[in-house]
Amino acid sequence: MTRVLILDGHPDNGPHFIHAAADAYAAGAKAGGHEVRRIDVAVLNFPLIRSEQQYYGPDLPDDIAEAQQALLWAEHIVLLYPLWLGEVPAFFKAFLEQVARPDFAFAPNKRGFPKGMLAGRSARVIVTMGMPAPVYSLYYRAHSVKSFKRNILELVGIHPVRYAIIGSVSGSERHRTRWLARLRRWGEQTR
Repeated sequence: MTRVLILDGHPDNGPHFIHAAADAYAAGAKAGGHEVRRIDVAVLNFPLIRSEQQYYGPDLPDDIAEAQQALLWAEHIVLLYPLWLGEVPAFFKAFLEQVARPDFAFAPNKRGFPKGMLAGRSARVIVTMGMPAPVYSLYYRAHSVKSFKRNILELVGIHPVRYAIIGSVSGSERHRTRWLARLRRWGEQTR
């Protein structure tokens, strides 16, 4: 049994494929006997970090403190978000900036690379987009997803990190249904 944390990073709580994808993974994980917690970033209340003092400061909004506790609890983290303007949506990035604070997610090191403090956890990143996935992967070289993996998750010690790019989400219902079935299987097989 694995403790799975699902982070639904879509900034809009309305009906979107990302939410269905998070539901499918959670259902699969529960069916596989895993413990599941979920955070829907769209419903959280937190301010943007606007200064170095805020970033390094001790004050944490309640929703962020709860998210940090969920991260400490988790053994496997599933992060889902839509690609917006080629990147992580700003609101999800603001959430990550709040959560991945120094001395929680990493130990600063004035003479070198910081030490990741969330080691021992694995992750799966699931990104949706309107364009076909091969266009994003081949032409754009999936730069945002690779950057997210390297510059955020691996920086804080999360490894291994796998990712899936789901393109053409506004396409056929059959395409979306197949992906939901795959996500459910991945949830069942979580280790």
